Amino acid sequence: MPERAELADMTVMSLPALEPAFRPSVPQTIEELGLSQALLVDLVLRRLLLEGQSSLTGLSRSLKLSIPVVDVIFRQLRQQNLVEVKGMVGNDYTFGLSQAGRSLAGDRFQVSQYAGAAPVPLPQYHQATRLQAAQVDLERKSLRDAFGDLVVSDRLLDQLGPALISQNSIFLYGPSGNGKTSIAERMLRVYRDAVRIPYAVEVDGQVISVYDPVVHQAIPEWEEAECDPRWVVCQRPCLVVGGELVPSMLEVRLDDASGIYAAPLQMKSNNCVLIIDDFGRQLMAPRDLLNRWIVPLDRRVDYLTLRYGVKFQIPFELMVVFSTNLEPASLADEAFLRRIHNKILIEPVDERAFERIFEAAAGKQGIPVEQGAASFLSELCLTNGRTELRACYPSDICELLISISRYERSEPRASREGLMRAAQLYFARS
Repeated sequence: MPERAELADMTVMSLPALEPAFRPSVPQTIEELGLSQALLVDLVLRRLLLEGQSSLTGLSRSLKLSIPVVDVIFRQLRQQNLVEVKGMVGNDYTFGLSQAGRSLAGDRFQVSQYAGAAPVPLPQYHQATRLQAAQVDLERKSLRDAFGDLVVSDRLLDQLGPALISQNSIFLYGPSGNGKTSIAERMLRVYRDAVRIPYAVEVDGQVISVYDPVVHQAIPEWEEAECDPRWVVCQRPCLVVGGELVPSMLEVRLDDASGIYAAPLQMKSNNCVLIIDDFGRQLMAPRDLLNRWIVPLDRRVDYLTLRYGVKFQIPFELMVVFSTNLEPASLADEAFLRRIHNKILIEPVDERAFERIFEAAAGKQGIPVEQGAASFLSELCLTNGRTELRACYPSDICELLISISRYERSEPRASREGLMRAAQLYFARS
């Protein structure tokens, strides 16, 4: 099954206000890069094979390497008659592969097709991830601002605040439809800084792709010429994975066609928030996931294995949010639950909160609300044996009002008659 890692909808969130804490300088030598010369040679050969012809400046831009480093590799390849100089543009060479160079590049391309930004060594990745560990300074007012587009009680805020400050993992549990996922996604808003994420990480000579433009939101205007371009400045993303979660998504995976390893979900989520949505409904058994992460959650490190058996350690510097409508005790044993310090019950809303949610949802949809319509809807939702008001009802009912008005070729309106008709469509009769 293909991996799906979504970025939470943060449309009301502004750009981070603070620069990343990690600001690596541009390596000017191969020693400063921390990579083997053989790996760099392979990168240059594969890049030239793809481009046909390039220059020192072009390779520097494509591989995110400084000109002095590219020049060293170019001179080595030229000495070995693997490249041919085609001409000069200013003070820069233009060159391509010789016949021997194309043959060698083809061989290296069969091993791995990676020809992007040079990776960062694993020790540098460890250091950067630790330096960028999230630190949250919160109080009730700032937290309420972060959740300003939701109707959230002070009691719930006072549970969320300490949990977010601790940056330990969180269980959000309670009946479905009360906003657990919406609350989890908005946790990202308490962070006010950006982070640097590597394009790729090198382990034992292998390249593991980490930066994913689907998952990580780059901030190009914050890129600095004096900083190592192998790192991308990004907002701290909030990844969401649901019922499609399978064990392979938690391990490095080698694509046989390209020879490139892909980082697992938790590695892409480092310095971020990872939401396991609808936990307990995955194809992967809950206890298998919890057993897999019992050490990472406790020690903030994880252990991965390359296909040929080499094991290595990565940071587990993320806040995992388990969102579920099942009781935590039914999903995990005591040994695991004690490692998740924050367990927050998201309860059904009371009548006043329900009416506020409805008025906000109707206002957002541009639906006029008749006097008394909000309280009438809450009464409707508590008929036919229903005993709880759920936060999802108002917005769902409003969407039905819009659909009904389109069908009737009329303006939508939250009247008693319209609400009754929408409720009949929405609620199944037992």
